[in-house]
Amino acid sequence: MATLDTYLYDELTWPEINEAVEARKVILLPIGSTEQHGHHLPLDVDNFLARGVCLETAKRAPRELLVMPTIPYGYNEHALDFPGTIHVHYDHFIEYCLDVCKSVVHAGFDRIIIVDGHGSNEHLCEFIARRATLETDGLVASTMWTNLVIDTFEEIRDSGQGGAAHAGELETSAYLHLDESKVRMDRAADHYGGAAGREGSRFTEVDLTKGWGPIKLVQWTSSATPTGVSGAATLSTKEKGRRIINAAADSLLEFVREFRAMEKGERIEHRVVVPELPTLPSAD
Repeated sequence: MATLDTYLYDELTWPEINEAVEARKVILLPIGSTEQHGHHLPLDVDNFLARGVCLETAKRAPRELLVMPTIPYGYNEHALDFPGTIHVHYDHFIEYCLDVCKSVVHAGFDRIIIVDGHGSNEHLCEFIARRATLETDGLVASTMWTNLVIDTFEEIRDSGQGGAAHAGELETSAYLHLDESKVRMDRAADHYGGAAGREGSRFTEVDLTKGWGPIKLVQWTSSATPTGVSGAATLSTKEKGRRIINAAADSLLEFVREFRAMEKGERIEHRVVVPELPTLPSAD
């Protein structure tokens, strides 16, 4: 059926959704943020890159995947001093995204991958995926898309620790590859250290592929970087971006195929006595 070659969830009719369910398509749900990314990148970076990775993956295997509309707002309180940034409180964010996942399972899909583009959403998305798996018949996984490109980026990066924390070498390169026209490279400026991460500290260092230090400290972004950048934006190139996006799509597709074949085991009751009351809202 020709409609099985369509990989955009919201372009299907409801009978075509049933066809996609029968084809056991895996759902990709991009979640991002509308947030400042310095003087050289637009506010949509986290949304655009998360969706871009999903679309590049789906193009490789349209009969196996559906890409949902992007959830464009995330947990972003620390960056509110910069105009344009939108913040959603974590409890609203969790419940909203969880409802989306549950609705998808209710439609008949049983495999969902949350593809996150915003660092401060990462642990919240993990929690959403966990709850959706425990509270539905589906399996829901989550990833921050930059976690899929660690090895590739480490091979091609020119910056050191902290050069790819926020709006730096990694994100700017990826955006250059996907849409160079929206990147103002003439305004790009480097800055090491930001809301999370201090330059030269082995305890609070932060980088998208080199990881966090052993201690986490998140402060107001405006108190730590004058432009909102945390990294080496000036070292970004379109060619690096091509390799980054291709690596992300290849890795995500590899997991999709593993995930699609994965069985959800049967829950086994080992308690001698199972209480009927009271029942916690998210338990049993």
